[in-house]
Amino acid sequence: MIIVQLSDLHVGSQFLQEKFETVVEEVNQLQADVIVITGDLTNEGLMKEYENCKTLLNKFKTKKIISISGNHDYRNTGYLLFKKFFPFETVNELDEDVVLVTLGTSRPDRNVGEVGYRQNLWLERTMKKYQNKVKILAMHHHLVAIPDTGSDQLTVVDAGDVLRTILDTSVDLVLCGHKHRPWAWNFGKLMVVNAGTATSERVRGLFENTYNIITIVDKQVKVDLKIVGGKRVPIDDIVNNYSQFGDD
Repeated sequence: MIIVQLSDLHVGSQFLQEKFETVVEEVNQLQADVIVITGDLTNEGLMKEYENCKTLLNKFKTKKIISISGNHDYRNTGYLLFKKFFPFETVNELDEDVVLVTLGTSRPDRNVGEVGYRQNLWLERTMKKYQNKVKILAMHHHLVAIPDTGSDQLTVVDAGDVLRTILDTSVDLVLCGHKHRPWAWNFGKLMVVNAGTATSERVRGLFENTYNIITIVDKQVKVDLKIVGGKRVPIDDIVNNYSQFGDD
């Protein structure tokens, strides 16, 4: 199975159309089974941005697109539009071996993210149902601070509670967006992966637009970083060779 993680498209004033066209070409060549977009599809949550984004996403050829709201999508009452334009299921059984669960962490007109007590309880009950599957959790805001992003204030405010739930229910992979900085943290069985921005001019760290490619074979998970229009490397390489990538 191939899952492509796109994040932080920012359709609107920050959007790079030529980068998006390259992403479409590359992802369609991959023949990805699923595309998951971890938030900030729009820049200001405006109707015209939602309409444009919906049209753009129709260019992808894939079995399923899962879209998660970001803080930018919830601006200007954009939260009233998101489910209309991008309806989604919170629990997605992708095949007999893989389940992908989504969390909503955005709140209207706030940049800070929060899971909340009730949603965290729901996450615990849900993940415990899937004992023998690869379990993936996707959300917009990041759970663990990452380098080159300045203040840590935009990590979800209840990150500790959520991390306890994730570890207690043996989640294999967490996919986050938000800070436009690709990175990965490994905690034994658990990997927490942050995506860069695929199509926004606000890049961080590598100073390139990027997205992630997740390959699952025989319940083994591998994550690669793909520079838009450039090379594909294991995402661990940007951690293990931090100074090298930072100098590129």
